[in-house]
Amino acid sequence: MQLNYLNKPHFENGAIKNISQVLEEHGIKNPLICTDPGLANIGMSDMIRNLLSNELSPSFFEDTPANPTEQAVNDALEIYKQNDCDGVIGFGGGSSMDLAKTVALMANHEGNVVDYSVNEGGVGKINQTMPMIAIPTTSGTGSEVSLGAVIIMNDGRKLILASDHLRPTAAICDPELTLGLPPVLTAGAGMDALTHCIEAVMSPVIDPPAEAVGLDGIEKVVREESLIRAVKDGQDKDARWNMMMASTEGAMAFSKGLGAVHSMSHALGADQELRLHHGTLNGVILPTILRFNKDHVGDKYARIARAMGKDENVDLAYEIEKLNATIGLPAGLGEMGVTEAMIPKLVAHSMTDPSNATTPRLPTQEEWEKLFLEAM
Repeated sequence: MQLNYLNKPHFENGAIKNISQVLEEHGIKNPLICTDPGLANIGMSDMIRNLLSNELSPSFFEDTPANPTEQAVNDALEIYKQNDCDGVIGFGGGSSMDLAKTVALMANHEGNVVDYSVNEGGVGKINQTMPMIAIPTTSGTGSEVSLGAVIIMNDGRKLILASDHLRPTAAICDPELTLGLPPVLTAGAGMDALTHCIEAVMSPVIDPPAEAVGLDGIEKVVREESLIRAVKDGQDKDARWNMMMASTEGAMAFSKGLGAVHSMSHALGADQELRLHHGTLNGVILPTILRFNKDHVGDKYARIARAMGKDENVDLAYEIEKLNATIGLPAGLGEMGVTEAMIPKLVAHSMTDPSNATTPRLPTQEEWEKLFLEAM
């Protein structure tokens, strides 16, 4: 089936079989396929290659890091140019899709990646990119329908690129590609999707359709216990379908913005030594921000609780902590290698993050420090 969304994602079990048709529909004959070493090592690159018709000539970049970097974008772009590619496929998790979006951007834009970041006033500089097809293999980021990408720049900052032109030209969402994903990755990615839905609902931007989509995603993850089921049994097709839909819905919902959870996780994700997983960070930080925002979101917590299948007066932060424990996530940032000595640098990064534009309660510098300490 096709979702009735801007880039009309092909969403169904087995949808990957449509890849040649999708490429041909968008005039791509020589795609650069951006993926990561893990997928390449288990033969997923070969699977993609075997599905492509003989008329197509793919090239591969298989070195996408866990948090995509400006250097990796430049390395992939070099392969793109050397092989006269005419489009890009992001095949993997959010990192591969974000890297592919940025390669598609830089393939026909001048300058450096950092020039197009939100922080550097890059939104208005982004025009039509080369065609880019997104194929997620995890259920978390929703990058297949979002208009953003997050890249660690050469100067060490983890920055957002955002433009309608960065939304993938098309998307293939095949839940069967996530079957067998290890529990730890399923858990982290799933909390990424849930955090997107919850932060989007909390955003003060008025967009009832996007908010309704976010609430539906929350229902799929929590009320239907799809995340717990997917972590417990990686072959549960119904749970995997629900989680991929919730992931896609999360990105549709955060068209109305995110918040302080993401400001903090972007700061932490920029650390190239810790190499922390973005979705896991979101899940660990979320309870802290739920407590911080509690009295600043009107009746939204009651609506989130109902979507979760809980009493509307429930302690949402506590419920998320219980969910994190059930699926095996760390209880705090300290368990992930974060120390108090890092906090001043983390606060400085968080205070400049564009996600702050739609947080319901903007922390002061002192409050940022307390938030990081509480999340420890």
